[in-house]
Amino acid sequence: MQQDLNRVIEQVSKEKGIDKSILISALENAMISAAKKTFGHQRKIEAQFNPEIGEVELFEAKTVVENVQDPAVEVTLQEAREALDPDAEIGDELLSKLDSSMFGRIAAQAAKQNIVQRVRDAEREIIYNEFKGREGQLVNGIVQRFEKRNIIVNLGRTDAILPEKEQVPRERYRQGDRIRAYIVSVEITSRGPQIVLSRTHPGMLTKLFEQEVPEIYESIVEVKGAAREPGGRAKIAVVSNDPDVDPVGACVGMKGTRVQAVVQELRGEKIDIVHWIPDQAEYVCRALAPAKVSKIIIDDDEHSMEVIVPDDQLSLAIGKKGQNVRLASRLTGWRIDVRSEAEAEEETRQARQSIGAIPGINDFAAELLYQAGFKSAEEVADSELEEILDVEGVSKDKAESLYKSAKEYVAEKRKKEQEAQAAAQAAAAAASEVQPAEEKQPQES
Repeated sequence: MQQDLNRVIEQVSKEKGIDKSILISALENAMISAAKKTFGHQRKIEAQFNPEIGEVELFEAKTVVENVQDPAVEVTLQEAREALDPDAEIGDELLSKLDSSMFGRIAAQAAKQNIVQRVRDAEREIIYNEFKGREGQLVNGIVQRFEKRNIIVNLGRTDAILPEKEQVPRERYRQGDRIRAYIVSVEITSRGPQIVLSRTHPGMLTKLFEQEVPEIYESIVEVKGAAREPGGRAKIAVVSNDPDVDPVGACVGMKGTRVQAVVQELRGEKIDIVHWIPDQAEYVCRALAPAKVSKIIIDDDEHSMEVIVPDDQLSLAIGKKGQNVRLASRLTGWRIDVRSEAEAEEETRQARQSIGAIPGINDFAAELLYQAGFKSAEEVADSELEEILDVEGVSKDKAESLYKSAKEYVAEKRKKEQEAQAAAQAAAAAASEVQPAEEKQPQES
């Protein structure tokens, strides 16, 4: 029996991965709690595990005093010397061993619950610390069960949740299926650690390539960004830190074996591998592949790019339901507006025509304003004078004259538009009043 407690501590420590000191502390605290239920909460009781005899020993502490006011925690000098220590002095704290066999069944049950709770808390903390350091990594598990539309995944030591929003729409799983997912977050809750998984996170794409491509794992090739529309298409940008290594070729692998392994894990998701370069305009062009780009207009203030493509490349650049341009935008971080050459030429013609309609403007000044980014007479009128003054090639006097002229021209134009709109509304109202009167005329019998 004496060796049983030692063996139990050893066994639980190995099975649960919990330090022996935590288990011993839990035992000692449980015994103190049980002892106080038996002997009284006002008494000072200490517990100590004795590994030699394999049991927790209980001691009661009392302070030696001249006059006892609280018999539960104090003892007179005479009693102390007779019963505990012949050399006792006033102020000493003396320990006397208690008989633990006096514990009742209720106290023993309370001790057991205390130990179970401490073991459970320690186990939860170990699991939390283990998985907290694995955020952003891939993990393998088995589909355990389904809760509403969430999938509970068994990771071995604990369960994780794959929420509905983190699942790829067309992927289906059954109980017992093996599943690989990306650890999004690990949080501690009242019910223990909650591990949230994802199959849709761009990080999953990055980690899969890291597993399949040794050059990425060894930092020879670096992943600069990833964007996904889960289950449909994805783009990943890579760059090589070694001039002799082609980053795209390394990711594709011999006969496409590496990229196909990733595609297979993502259940057929198409993957575009983009060669990243510092030149952002060229990077956007590559991100829009397989479409060819004719021209790019960059707006640094708005962090956007207007991309002009040949007419026959427009649908390719935009992609099915806008997928290609959307992914390229997410990958590069730029807002991308794709236009065909014909559309861009028509916009240019209309812009030049609108600016050229400002009274007193010549073709040269109109072209300068257009090249400076103004797309219409309204934009010139609604801007600040300082913006016109900043246009290179336009003098101060000319800028002020153009600004004033544009203001007057646009104001008159808007006034005419409002009058035309009011007239149209009045005509429509008059027509609606005439219609019911005609309907009320008696029909000939």
